[in-house]
Amino acid sequence: MGVDFRYAAGGISGSWSLWWWLLGCWGFLWEGRSCYCPVTALPIAHHRPRFPHALHVCDRTRFGSKTSMTESSAIREANGGPGHGAANGLKVGRNGWVKNQKHHHKKPSSYAEEKVHHSACNGGLYSRPFYESFEETPMLVAVLTYMGYGILTIFGYLRDFMRQWKIEKCHIAREREEQKDFVPLYQDFENFYTRNLYMRIRDNWNRPICSVPGDKMDLVERVSYDYNWTFGYTGRVVKDVINMGSYNYLGFAENTGSCAEAAAEVTVKYGVGVSSTRQEMGNLDRHEEMEKLVARFLGVESAMAFGMGFATNSMNIPALTGKGCLILSDELNHASLVLGARLSGSTIRVFKHNNMQSLEKLLRDAIVHGQPRTHRPWKKILILVEGIYSMEGSIIRLPEVIALKKKYKAYLYLDEAHSIGALGPSGRGVVEYFGLDPTDVDIMMGTFTKSFGAAGGYIGGKKELIDYLRSHSHSAVYATSMSPPVVEQIITSMKCIMGEDGTTIGRERVQQLAENTVYFRRRLREIGFIIYGNNDSPVVPVMLYMPAKIGAFGREMLKRNIGVVVVGFPATPIIESRARFCVSASHTKEMLDQALNAISEVGDLLQVKYSRHRILPALDRPFDETTYEECED
Repeated sequence: MGVDFRYAAGGISGSWSLWWWLLGCWGFLWEGRSCYCPVTALPIAHHRPRFPHALHVCDRTRFGSKTSMTESSAIREANGGPGHGAANGLKVGRNGWVKNQKHHHKKPSSYAEEKVHHSACNGGLYSRPFYESFEETPMLVAVLTYMGYGILTIFGYLRDFMRQWKIEKCHIAREREEQKDFVPLYQDFENFYTRNLYMRIRDNWNRPICSVPGDKMDLVERVSYDYNWTFGYTGRVVKDVINMGSYNYLGFAENTGSCAEAAAEVTVKYGVGVSSTRQEMGNLDRHEEMEKLVARFLGVESAMAFGMGFATNSMNIPALTGKGCLILSDELNHASLVLGARLSGSTIRVFKHNNMQSLEKLLRDAIVHGQPRTHRPWKKILILVEGIYSMEGSIIRLPEVIALKKKYKAYLYLDEAHSIGALGPSGRGVVEYFGLDPTDVDIMMGTFTKSFGAAGGYIGGKKELIDYLRSHSHSAVYATSMSPPVVEQIITSMKCIMGEDGTTIGRERVQQLAENTVYFRRRLREIGFIIYGNNDSPVVPVMLYMPAKIGAFGREMLKRNIGVVVVGFPATPIIESRARFCVSASHTKEMLDQALNAISEVGDLLQVKYSRHRILPALDRPFDETTYEECED
């Protein structure tokens, strides 16, 4: 039994796909700066606009150049209102509430295309500069990328025609004749994309690892003789590959040291598995200790843990909202948040990524109009955001989100899967990064899979909230409890970060991660790559754009003993393929330099150094808040 891929060589569906592509190219050439591609409108994932402008805290919106500010009314009220000085003596400039950063900023570039903004520091909400860059896609690169997809599409339909007439051997699983009346498992375009595009570069994913995925790792070498339809193993191992793809932010993914030793001791005492749920015979004393420790670490009243990070979102959001509730979700939210929102049965509305005007408009409309048809007030309005967005490397503008949440009496659900441990002076996440009160966030969610080198997730908040979830969450009631050695890994690593182990190793790792992140991002800018995201984010996307360069980049980097993650559609918009690097505290400067040299060499080979402004040292200099002066009107 297989899947009927409904070959459409020369047929109606094939013609429509080609017409959609031509329409997208025509739209791009007509608009000049933006284009519409129907493929990215598929309901697979929410995406950021195709050609984003740079994100700016108090500057222009990302969706047009005529709108002057993204500062919402809630932010203006928090700052004291327009035309008035704030308590700290700041004044209103053309770009909102700013401090003069002339000591740290370059002069504006003369390039009209340059959209890497130096984000203003909002005097009422931000205590430090907030830099995020989303450089505009060069027009020539965008046109060539669409042409590349067009050529692949044409040859894909030609190959489908040859397979249908048995001219070319078909490796695809096919449904039996009597099953063809059933609905296909996949959409036509997804099938077409998989067999004609993804299969060409499939060797870049699912590579088997035979060591600890720390700062270095060993890969099992494999080979394909049928163009990536199947793989075989050569028996050789590629050793000491520098790992630039794992979420091992603080370097706790290791098989030596205090964490590994503690996990081994607990395994001897408790065993590997529990074989029961928390409500039955699976509630160990180590689980209780872990949850109390997590609550202290987050600065909240109570917390509870779950065995799977994905299920922490997808199974708990339905317990928090339901019919008659409204969920406002960032367009770049993780699939677990999207799935949880859909399973809840709530009405879902999506706001533009990190755009406070878009969020406030949805909040206002929700309060003014109420529920569809009946216009009754919503039972609950829940805002879903992430701390660090794993595909963009951007950081949520949390102070502004909290200001809007308070103004419109909504609830806030913060997913800190990538930010907990990776941001803040002591690794307590994006809340500490902005110097905010943890009680201002209603539901704090995070995972143990990244900074803590373990597995599972957590939710923290008020005691009433946690008690409610213990009895209503599907993940808490029906799922088997966490494995004892995993629990011990969490406890030991978290105590290390908090300094409760009697050492400063945890604090040193947090500081080392911040230094590595700044250094790696600065060097990539100097080399000439277009990189996305916040200056303090350890997730570093490097834009590749063209589909052929996805596979080539991953293969060439592996030849140089650098393991990277390459990402394309549908995880990203169809023309925004990228390589995603994850910086770790365990990376030494020598490792980063070796990786950067390889990246530069491959960048020259593949000609992916697209940035028009290669050196921006001002973005990465340490800032001293005492040097900022008042700006003039």
